[in-house]
Amino acid sequence: MAVATVSNKGDKIMFTIGKITNTHGIKGEVKVKQITDFIERFDEGSIIYVIDQDNNAQPLEIDGFRTQHNNLLIHFKGYDSIEDVEGFKGLLLKIKQEQLTDLPENEFYYYEIIGCTVWTTDEIKVGVIDHILSPGANDVWVVKDATNKEILIPYIQDVVKEVDVKNKRVIL
Repeated sequence: MAVATVSNKGDKIMFTIGKITNTHGIKGEVKVKQITDFIERFDEGSIIYVIDQDNNAQPLEIDGFRTQHNNLLIHFKGYDSIEDVEGFKGLLLKIKQEQLTDLPENEFYYYEIIGCTVWTTDEIKVGVIDHILSPGANDVWVVKDATNKEILIPYIQDVVKEVDVKNKRVIL
């Protein structure tokens, strides 16, 4: 399952891929917490968007990328000093829907799963997937039933029998 949080910027859906946590050095690099399964989103030449406090999306081209400890260090084209990037601290980095990578069969983006109605193989409605947890070995889908009670469903083959994102339907 691929991680992506979703926001709706006007009529354009955007997906969070990282958060700028700080600046790094004096030459315009920023430290980024990765919020995507696809590190290649940060490759040189990639266009990503920083979302400011007014929810405006500013396109940025990556012209430098490296890792250091648990951080990504990124440099944006035309931002060559610490002063140029100080205002980015705490802001989210996003991509547009058309920049999403095609996933292999039986893998889904979170936004495709959230909102799906969950049914048993006996056609009993369990509820609707509200959000997804990623505690470790497998994802856990949090399903809210008709009384708003949360039911935790592990995303494993023995439990989840069918996922139909087109029709927003999951069979357990």
